[in-house]
Amino acid sequence: MKTVAVIGNPNVGKTVIFNSLTGMKQHVANWPGVTVEKKEGWLVGSEKRVRVVDLPGTYALTSQAVDEKISRDFLVNEKPDLVVNIVDASNLARNLNLTLQLIELEVPLLLVLNKMDMACTKCMVVNGRKLQEIMGVAVVETVAYRGHGMEIVRNEVKKLAESPAKPPKISYGDLERQIEAIRMSLGRGSRRWEAIHVLENGCLPDGKPVGKKTEKILKTWAKMPNGGQTEIKVIEARYQQIARFMGQIFSKNMEVVTPTDRLDRLTLNQWLAFPIFLMLMWVMFHFAYTLSFPFSSGIETGFEWLGGWVSGHVGLAWLKSLIVDGLIGGLGFLFTFVPPIAFLFFAIAWLEDSGYLPRAAFFMDRFMSKVGLHGRAFIPMLMGMGCNVPAIMATRSIDSEKDRLITILVNPLVSCSARLPVYVLLAGTFFPEHAGTVIFGLYALGVVLALAMAWLFRKTIFKGQPEPFILELPDYQWPRMKDVLLKTWQNVAEFLKKATTFLLAGVVIIWFLNTHPWGAGLEASYSAGLGHLLEPVFRPLGFGWEENVALIAGFMAKELVVGTFGTLYGTNGGLAGSMDKVTALAFMVFVLLYTPCLAVVGVIRKETGSWKWTAFSVGYSLLLAYGVGFIVKNLAGFLI
Repeated sequence: MKTVAVIGNPNVGKTVIFNSLTGMKQHVANWPGVTVEKKEGWLVGSEKRVRVVDLPGTYALTSQAVDEKISRDFLVNEKPDLVVNIVDASNLARNLNLTLQLIELEVPLLLVLNKMDMACTKCMVVNGRKLQEIMGVAVVETVAYRGHGMEIVRNEVKKLAESPAKPPKISYGDLERQIEAIRMSLGRGSRRWEAIHVLENGCLPDGKPVGKKTEKILKTWAKMPNGGQTEIKVIEARYQQIARFMGQIFSKNMEVVTPTDRLDRLTLNQWLAFPIFLMLMWVMFHFAYTLSFPFSSGIETGFEWLGGWVSGHVGLAWLKSLIVDGLIGGLGFLFTFVPPIAFLFFAIAWLEDSGYLPRAAFFMDRFMSKVGLHGRAFIPMLMGMGCNVPAIMATRSIDSEKDRLITILVNPLVSCSARLPVYVLLAGTFFPEHAGTVIFGLYALGVVLALAMAWLFRKTIFKGQPEPFILELPDYQWPRMKDVLLKTWQNVAEFLKKATTFLLAGVVIIWFLNTHPWGAGLEASYSAGLGHLLEPVFRPLGFGWEENVALIAGFMAKELVVGTFGTLYGTNGGLAGSMDKVTALAFMVFVLLYTPCLAVVGVIRKETGSWKWTAFSVGYSLLLAYGVGFIVKNLAGFLI
């Protein structure tokens, strides 16, 4: 079996090319020892003889950042038979920096010049054949999202994986003497790229300090008039080579105003950027709720029919109750909310692939920095609308420990897709004509409170200013439907997997608590006893014992709030008679803000490495939910 690694900077079309190579038949897991997503599949037409691994998008391989370390360790330790380096032809100078670092690693290389159409739009002429000649690596030109050149890429991958060849060494001129001296000082068996890493970072690739001999050499050079700042010298040496390449392969005929430039005049405008963002978010939630309604109704009708059929064919009372009231009433009720979740993931994937989301992060940084959040926090917060677990993992891209901790602590306040079924159920039941607006308002409230808490944390616990935010903006492009649908399916599949395992167990537990002691009735059940126990605490918010039980279940997984209502009330009609509009709104606000689910608590503990911060996150969110819920309960009545 041959192994092929795919690597490139963010926003170069790596996902499209990886999907094309594997035919979108991928296995998604996590890299060993870390929670960063790993994708791999088999090369189309290779009959499972060529494994293709998608490495995290990265700008370099030299730091200890998680994504860069994963890529470097895989290339060094796994020794893939071929590395496919995706390069944005319209941003060639920046992209070739990673290419040179791959050549330093002496890995067999195939260079894919993607987005050739973007280069043409900007009147850039890139000579791929000349680049192949001067760098000594195979080069293929593509427009991946249209499929242009992808057949050639697949053939080249198949051919080069069978007969790999390392690229020729690229000399860094006067720096070569220092590189060789460091390599010799590191000991027998040390490689050139390790010496370059030491020169650039002052430490070994695994982050450990260098030996005394190497340290002595570095200190001696630092005292010399022109010997210090080896990090800058390494970077300068790379870009001198890139400039030499660019002079031979690149030309720009004229300055042109591209469609991206025209759109950016609107989407990045000082006065229009934020209103446009709010409008798109409002449209996204209305899109998710309105278009999904017929599908949800169909699923609900199907489960109601199934429940009636089971009732007529199963005679054993406890078994009938388990299937009808537990599985169909709880888990089946939960499945009716798969359509709005799917449409929401579809909209987010569309905005991401279009190139808009990085721009949203860019203009939001101006505001977020004022409340104490790093610009990079925007992406984890937006990811939180899908699931807070990967969103908190994504904070690893934030270098500052203070900035990262603030982002982790406020991220659970951003409403995830697991809470969406609760909103859809209650907003659809109590505010049917304005359900989309209510749902949008809840998401907006979560973001506003997250920003407010970030400001408070920055002023009290984590004093100081967030670090500067640097972000490259990709060109706008029309998203490729296959890739958008694939991302949507992967997220929906994760929800379905969760529903058929963890949530299934939760629903059965809730059914047991609702029906036992057997024959005693719901009012005398274990659930009622537990709910009544909490009534004095939640009476100021207007919650009955049923809502209290749902909140307890929601601590395991927020979707179980809906599953609990399904087993308790069976239909929306029963729910509609259990509370008024104001209480329903207060309940939705409480679900938005209170203690995150067990999975989020677990990932907070893992990412912070501290039970103290984990307990703090759980405690403050619970107090915040109670306080805001109390305000809504007592003030919303004047508005509704």
